[in-house]
Formats: sequence, C-alpha cells, structure tokens
Amino acid sequence: MNERIRELVEKSYIYDKQNDSSFFNKEKFAELIVQECAEIAYNKQYKHSSAHTRGDCAKAIKEHFGVKE
Repeated sequence: MNERIRELVEKSYIYDKQNDSSFFNKEKFAELIVQECAEIAYNKQYKHSSAHTRGDCAKAIKEHFGVKE
C-alpha cells in the first residue's frame, strides 16, 4: 500500500466521544478516494493539454496510488 492510501485510511477514522474510541468509516474512505481520483483526472485532462485521453487519466490515477497493472 502506498503512502497516500495510508494517509486516506488515517483520515477515515472518526472519533466517537461517547465511547472514547475511533472507528474506520468506509464511506468516508470511499469519498476521499473518489475526490482524489477526480482531482487527478481533472488536473491531467485540463491542466496539461487537450491531447490527453481517458487512458492517460487512468494511468495517472494508478500511478498516484501505486497500483501495478
């Protein structure tokens, strides 16, 4: 698992004051992943050149999260 995924996992824990404990929130984790992927796709598509394809965006997302093909 790459460092960015670890950071998103850490951000997905929610503190429960009543029980004085933390729990992993899967929905929060999914939301963070989607937000990050959208930002990568947007930056790849619009900040470089219009010649980039969906494949370029997919590759950038995989590289960002350290996913091997």
